[in-house]
Amino acid sequence: MSYKNLKEFINRLKKENELLEINTEVSSELEITEITDRASKEKGFSNKALLFNRVEGYEMPVLTNAFGSYKRMGLALGVNDVREIAKRITELSSPEVPDTLAGKAALLPKLMEVSSFFPSMVKEAYCQEVVITDLTRPILDKLPILKCWPQDGGPFITLGLVITKNPDTGNRNMGMYRLQKFDNLTTGMHWHKHHDGAKNFLEAKRLDRKFEIAVALGCDPAVTYAATAPVPPGIDEMIFAGFLRKKLVQLVKCRTVNIEVPANAEIVLEGYVDLEETRIEGPFGDHTGYYSLADEYPVFHITAITHAKDPVYPATIVGRPPQEDCYMGKATEQIFLPVLKRIMPEIADMNLPIEGVFHNCAIISINKSFPGHANKIINAVWGLGQLMFTKFVIVVDSDVNVHDLSEVSWKVFNHTDPSRDCVITKGPLDILDHSCDLPGFGGKMGIDATKKWKSEGFQRDWPDEIVMSEEIKRKVDEKFKNLST
Repeated sequence: MSYKNLKEFINRLKKENELLEINTEVSSELEITEITDRASKEKGFSNKALLFNRVEGYEMPVLTNAFGSYKRMGLALGVNDVREIAKRITELSSPEVPDTLAGKAALLPKLMEVSSFFPSMVKEAYCQEVVITDLTRPILDKLPILKCWPQDGGPFITLGLVITKNPDTGNRNMGMYRLQKFDNLTTGMHWHKHHDGAKNFLEAKRLDRKFEIAVALGCDPAVTYAATAPVPPGIDEMIFAGFLRKKLVQLVKCRTVNIEVPANAEIVLEGYVDLEETRIEGPFGDHTGYYSLADEYPVFHITAITHAKDPVYPATIVGRPPQEDCYMGKATEQIFLPVLKRIMPEIADMNLPIEGVFHNCAIISINKSFPGHANKIINAVWGLGQLMFTKFVIVVDSDVNVHDLSEVSWKVFNHTDPSRDCVITKGPLDILDHSCDLPGFGGKMGIDATKKWKSEGFQRDWPDEIVMSEEIKRKVDEKFKNLST
């Protein structure tokens, strides 16, 4: 199903008993983070979405942890299991074109479905019920922007959808980048050089053109998730959001910049990034569980704010896992697995463990078919899109449940000879990795934890695993079928 806006999703969370409304007055400085962190780790609070109705000094309620469980992630995307979306991607990405007329006709429903994903424009929008272009009035000062952790450089917008255009091609991009509030009209723009928003900015600098931006807050959950998804280059995130919703996204043109934004957003910030200006941004308590360091980043200047009449301010808390972003990342892992399998069909399954914060470790099971097959996968991962940042790649056989870390550990510790089965190299790392000597560049390790073949040079007989016979299992089941424990 698709949601009309964020409030409709909130109502669904209420109906499913997945929302806790907090009516005690709380501070946007640290207190909301502490409560949300306890909820995400179930320390005194159940793990639910949290709606803070009374935030000190502000009229807007704050929503946190809306995506913070597997169930809520499914509710957000209108499915019982995100693998349903993966199945749809598999069906749509089939490269085979039928030879017969009847076969080609059978493709028409799929093509019709794809055409329905493209966004449409509207003239009047929910996100523009209130329009403020008088910059002497409260703009950012009216938003309950959170200071999340004690050493943070200030309050940060953490769930903003940053929408830019390539100044040469006009292609739209939507990404999620944090924005540190500097004052009523400016924030930092924290994007890294590999982000598409940063690439668009560098293109604007090359062409010496004004770089306009809009930031949407509180869209329907499919649009919000789409901003975080690693869609292939050239694919509009609004189209992907339409695919997720099974309904096109409506857009409206901003009032002061030439950018189109989701019409159902709660809040929209309009403005531009100066081509030359930078300012110190950070530190920031990041999803690694450590503070990312302060550094120079571009500055976002606001020219207008528009919002619904009674907007809800959305925020996400990142820090030591598990946090809300973990469940968004796990959804991405499964939704985009078919794309990975299309490139490497031998892959059976993949797990990006929460503890590895999605760029430190990938556990991949394969249908091994030739000597050195695991090494092929390890090197392929390091050359593939955002997976290139993976620090540890562990490859196991297809019969291993990659989501059972105990089983994976058993296989790794028993199947590997470190002198033979480890690949150590250097390459790009996530900019948030603090363990490497140089920012964004350091060591990587691949581990081949598959069973070794004699054709790979293994000179001994690989032992059989200890498994009870099926006959004895059946006898024991029969003898004790009436036992409750």
